[in-house]
Amino acid sequence: MSVDVPRRIVLLRHAKADWPQVADHERPLAERGRNDAPLAGRRIADAGLTPELTLCSTALRTRETWKLVVHELPQRPKTVYEERLYDAPVGQLIEVINETSDDVTDLLVVGHNPGMHGLADALAGEADEDAKERMDRGAFPTSAFAVVTFSGSWKSVEIGCGRLTSFWAPHE
Repeated sequence: MSVDVPRRIVLLRHAKADWPQVADHERPLAERGRNDAPLAGRRIADAGLTPELTLCSTALRTRETWKLVVHELPQRPKTVYEERLYDAPVGQLIEVINETSDDVTDLLVVGHNPGMHGLADALAGEADEDAKERMDRGAFPTSAFAVVTFSGSWKSVEIGCGRLTSFWAPHE
């Protein structure tokens, strides 16, 4: 596959988590999160986003979010549970994305804040003004997702390489 094809990255923040007396990595979804995650999945499907690969943090709340989202998609992408996405800074998130095979056109990343917001901001050298304003106004709430487009190899993903084309949050 040519590396100059248009590519899309969907950056999905996990759904609302509960705060029981467990380690942060093992926090489950709250009831609101269990309700919002399928909405995000339907919105991803309705937007015509068809990820071939999903990279998902190993935290319980991201895994539970993904299991609810994927049931709303028209096709099930390959899923890789990636420890390096948990509590990752932007540079580390980019390193993980850089490892994606160029056979993949659309990638979905299920992660955490501040990483998802920071990554969307960092990758967006350009932005749809409405999407940027909505993303920044809501500080990338749980179950929200941003779509960043770019052309080139996944190895070329770097700060400022893309365009923020859309942003969705469940309670806007």
